[in-house]
Amino acid sequence: MRVALGFIFAALLYSQDIRTVPVANGISAPTDIQNAGDGSGRLFLVQQNGLIRILKNGSVLPAPFLDIRSKTHADGERGLLGLAFPPGYSQSRRFYLNYTDLNGDTIIAQYQTTANPDVADAASEVVLTKILQPFANHNGGQVRFGPDGYLYIGMGDGGSGGDPMGNGQNLGALLGKLLRVDPESSPGQLSIPPDNPFVNRAGARPEVWAYGLRNPWRFTFDRATRDLWIADVGQDTYEEVNFTPASSHGGENYGWNLMEGMHCFKSGCQTTGLVLPVAEYTHADGCSVSGGFVYRGNLSPGLRGIYLYGDYCSGRIWGIERQGSTFNNRLLLSTAFGITTFGEDEAGEMYLADASKGTIYRIEGSRAPRFSPAGVVNPASFVAGMVAGSLATVFAAGVRDAAGSQVADRVPLPPMLGGVSVTVDGIAAPVYSLSNVNGQEQLTFQVPWAIAGRSQAAIVLIRDGQASSAVNVPVTDTQPGVYTSDGTQAIVVHNADNTLVSAARPLSRGEFAYLYASGLGNVSNIPPDGAGGPSSPLSAVTSDVRVTIGGVACDVQFAGLAPGLDGVYQVNFRVPSEVGSGSQDIVVTAGGVAGSAVKVQVE
Repeated sequence: MRVALGFIFAALLYSQDIRTVPVANGISAPTDIQNAGDGSGRLFLVQQNGLIRILKNGSVLPAPFLDIRSKTHADGERGLLGLAFPPGYSQSRRFYLNYTDLNGDTIIAQYQTTANPDVADAASEVVLTKILQPFANHNGGQVRFGPDGYLYIGMGDGGSGGDPMGNGQNLGALLGKLLRVDPESSPGQLSIPPDNPFVNRAGARPEVWAYGLRNPWRFTFDRATRDLWIADVGQDTYEEVNFTPASSHGGENYGWNLMEGMHCFKSGCQTTGLVLPVAEYTHADGCSVSGGFVYRGNLSPGLRGIYLYGDYCSGRIWGIERQGSTFNNRLLLSTAFGITTFGEDEAGEMYLADASKGTIYRIEGSRAPRFSPAGVVNPASFVAGMVAGSLATVFAAGVRDAAGSQVADRVPLPPMLGGVSVTVDGIAAPVYSLSNVNGQEQLTFQVPWAIAGRSQAAIVLIRDGQASSAVNVPVTDTQPGVYTSDGTQAIVVHNADNTLVSAARPLSRGEFAYLYASGLGNVSNIPPDGAGGPSSPLSAVTSDVRVTIGGVACDVQFAGLAPGLDGVYQVNFRVPSEVGSGSQDIVVTAGGVAGSAVKVQVE
């Protein structure tokens, strides 16, 4: 049986706050932390003064990777600000820098690594573009390759205060923008991706991907979902974090200098057409936001899926969790650090830089799984809650590291799978599967029969001996849902030959068929937890179960546990002669509760 996973974000809880572990010292004015993606495990530590140091096997190498101190003007917000390694760096040995030259202008340059992977060729510079800076502040500085293989460049509005030149809203200027260019197709020059949003707009610079930014000091892409997060430094009152989904085609206007954060900067501003931040804080909590990453590592599985970011002035570190269209923000840790940047190693572990002491720290958090009541759902309908005896799915963090799925290979189901077990009100629950799909982790288990009649039950997930917080989840007598192949098409089987109903072989009027369902409630002849439905005698549902196709009632011959399957119900019915042709809604009702309509094909 193939179960449609759907797309859902559970409202997850933080099981504990984070801690920081020092990994390197003596890094003067750190501005960036990068990995090369070459399998070496090295971290490249960028210093504002023009040096790049390497953290290798737990030690900072004495000789720098690169020294361009003679080329950069390093003071205030200027200096060597960004480093980016392209996909395929291990073969090409090209990398890219964003620095302020001796005239105070932004340089985007290409460099080459020598035959020694720990030493770059300082004489290999190819200047790809120079962007004039009218003032000494708001240089931006981040360069980063996106999941599309293009180079994104964060540019501040040019400085001073309040964007006096109006660069943020001027598509004809490169300042106050996120740029998107292609330096790899023709090494040594920048090409414009043909699908950039303003390529064919008169008066607009074709490099522009998004605009309305004040000083996007740090932006990142979620390595699992490819979503874009931009932390934009504010003016006098608000710091902000912006989010753009991976489905974006660019062209977003983040509002500066019409708005600062979620508030008008210019009197009478209009928000129509603007992308507002998903989080903000006032200068009572800090004065300069430094954006981080969505954690995707394995050392702290309880942190997975949280976007971490901090503030230079206050040392505070927050976490944002996306819950559908809602973004929940929480303070995770207060420090005395001057946080200038965050970094991510090849394994997805996170680091931050403290400029006040020149120290690089690794961020660590809980190893226990994390989930919430809203994340426990019917696996067929994705409606929150659970029913005794039925399967239930938990959308969680920290239950499976590797991408893909692991399914129990036997019935009765085991009490543990992949090192993960579940208890419901203290009762061990059989585990059916674990999955990690594009960073969305989930666990499916059978709800113990013993909790029937309760209004709620406490679920605890345990992984490798680390237990989650107990989470109370509603329990209902019935919660019908029909399993689907793709989220819309019901899994319905022809009785005659046990083949799936499809557009090529639809249901015929008057024929017998059966479907698989979830949450139909209590049964006679209850099997042990984890065991498959018995075949003799059958386990029939004790509540009234009905099926309609296209609004027409079907004759139901049997509704109960599917023989041989654990926690899955089977409903056998006859297709009514009055039903219409084509794609029809099929609905299962149990105990007076109707499930969501899904589709089935009728000839």
